[in-house]
Amino acid sequence: MSSTTSPIEFLTCLVRTVVSVVVAASVAAATAVTVHAQAPPAAPLTVELDSGAVRGSADGSTREFLGIPYAAPPVGALRWAPPQPVTRWEGVRDATVAGPRCAQAGSGAASSLRPGRPTAEDCLHLNVTTPADMPPGARLPVMVWWHGGGFTSGSGSEYDATRLAEQGNVIVVTVDYRLGVFGYFGLPGLAGSGNFGLADQLASLEWVQANAAAFGGDPGNVTVFGESAGGMSACAALASPRAEGLIDKAIISSGSCMLDWPAGTQFPRSPAQRPYVPVAQARADGLDLAGRLGCTEDVLACMRALGVDALVPHTQEFANHLAYGTELLPADPAEALETGAVPDIPVISGGNRDEARPFVAGAIMFDPTTITALTYPDLLARAFGEDAGAVAAEYPISRYGNAALAWATLVTDATWSCPTLRGDRALARRGPTYSYEFADPHAPNVNFTWVPQFPMGAAHASDLPYIFDLGGQNMLLPGGQQALADLMVGYWAAFAHTGDPNHAGAPRWAPAAPDTTTVQQLAPGAVGPVDAGAAHRCAFWDGLE
Repeated sequence: MSSTTSPIEFLTCLVRTVVSVVVAASVAAATAVTVHAQAPPAAPLTVELDSGAVRGSADGSTREFLGIPYAAPPVGALRWAPPQPVTRWEGVRDATVAGPRCAQAGSGAASSLRPGRPTAEDCLHLNVTTPADMPPGARLPVMVWWHGGGFTSGSGSEYDATRLAEQGNVIVVTVDYRLGVFGYFGLPGLAGSGNFGLADQLASLEWVQANAAAFGGDPGNVTVFGESAGGMSACAALASPRAEGLIDKAIISSGSCMLDWPAGTQFPRSPAQRPYVPVAQARADGLDLAGRLGCTEDVLACMRALGVDALVPHTQEFANHLAYGTELLPADPAEALETGAVPDIPVISGGNRDEARPFVAGAIMFDPTTITALTYPDLLARAFGEDAGAVAAEYPISRYGNAALAWATLVTDATWSCPTLRGDRALARRGPTYSYEFADPHAPNVNFTWVPQFPMGAAHASDLPYIFDLGGQNMLLPGGQQALADLMVGYWAAFAHTGDPNHAGAPRWAPAAPDTTTVQQLAPGAVGPVDAGAAHRCAFWDGLE
C-alpha cells in the first residue's frame, strides 16, 4: 500500500462490485438447455445497425457482439456534454473485442476482472449476447445491464452473459457509462451537471430501441437490470421523464432509491451519504475541484483542456454523486418513489443478507484498530447521535461475538436491508413488485476481503456469480450453488419474458404487498418466503425515524 493511499481509496480498491483477479472455482454442473425437435438456423454474425454494420462471433450456444459504440466519444468539447449520436461508419466494423473500460482509477489487475484491459475516456460502448440459434423473425426480450462499482469503477464487458442468454432465451446488453468525475461532475451553468453517467445509460436504452430488432430482440420488451450503483441508476431512471417508453420492467439489486448511509457507516471516517445529491451540490463540488486544479478563469474550457491523468485521481470524490433537481432527473428518486411518481411497471427488487460485511472487512484490513469493542461506542455515537444508546442495546457485541460482526450486522440492517424493504413497499403500491433476499452463507468471496472470525456470508456483490460468469469464469461450486444459479437465471429470464418470475418447476414467488416485509429468500436448498423485516429488525429502525 502506498504511503499516500487514503482509507477510502484503499477500501475502494478492496471492495468493488467486481474484483481484481477471479480464480476459477470447481467445474460447474452442466446447465439445462431446451431441446428442440429441430434446431433453428444459426443467427447471422453480421448485423446492420442504424450506424453501420458489425460482425460478431459465435461461441457454442451464443453470439457476441462486443465494443459497439452507442454514442460519440465524450472527449474534447464533448467532455461533460450529453451523449451525442454516433457517426455512421462504412463497411463492416469488427465487434469481437470489447472496448476499453471508462476512465477510472487503476489500469491493471486491481481494477478489472480482465487484467490488462485499458481504460479510456472514449468508452461509450456496449456488448450484445444472444442465443446462437434463433428462428427467423425472432423477437426475444432484451435485458440491459448497468454494472456497479460505486459510480467510479467497473465495466459492462466484465459480466459474461452467456448463461443468462442461453438458458433464459434472452438478449443481454451490457453497457459502459461515464464514471466518477467524468460522469457526475458539475459546474454552475453547465447543462447536464451531475447527470452525464445517467444520460449515457438512457442513451443506451435509446440505442436498444433503434437496434434491438437487428439482433432478433423486441424493443417493446426491455428490462433494465443493475446491481449496486447500477441498481441505484435503474431506480433513478424510473424517476426520469426521459426514460418514459424505454423501460418495460426493472430489476434492482442492492441499489434501492431509499439507501442512506449515516456518518461512518460506509467507512469509519466517511461522511453521511446517499446515492443522489442536489444539483447545487454537484455544481459546488465541481467548482471546488476546478479551483484546486487551477481552473479559475474560463473554468469549463480549462477543465476540458486537462488530461485524463489529471482528473482520474479525483474520480472517487464523485462517488454516489448522481444529481437530481435537473431536467433529466427533476426529483430526488427517493421522494419520487414515496410519492408514486414512478411508472407502474413490474419490478424485481432486493439485496443480500450480509451487504455491509466486505466494507467492514475492508476497513479492518486497512486499520485493525478501527472497529473494536473500544471504538464501538464512538462509531455508534457518530452515526446515530442521541439514538446510539438504543442501537447499542439492540445490537450488543455479546450477541455477535465481536464488534466487527455487531457493526456489520447493524449497518446492513439500518442502511441496506430496511431501506430496501421500504422502497419495495413503495414500489408495491404502484405495480407488481417481487422482493427478494440473496442469502447463500457460503457465496463466493468476490470482494477478496478476509478477516479472522468474520465470515463474508451473503456479502455485497456475492450474488453476481449466480447470474453472470464474472470475467468469463464460473465461480460456483457444483450442486447447491449451481442449482441456485440456474433457478435465479430462470426467475430473471421469466420476468424478462412476462413480467412475472414464476415459471414451471420453480418455487412460487409471491408478489410483495405494501404492508408486509415478506420476501423470497434465495439460498441453496432454502428458496421461499421469509420475513426479512423481522430478520433485520426493521420495526426498530423504522421507529427511530
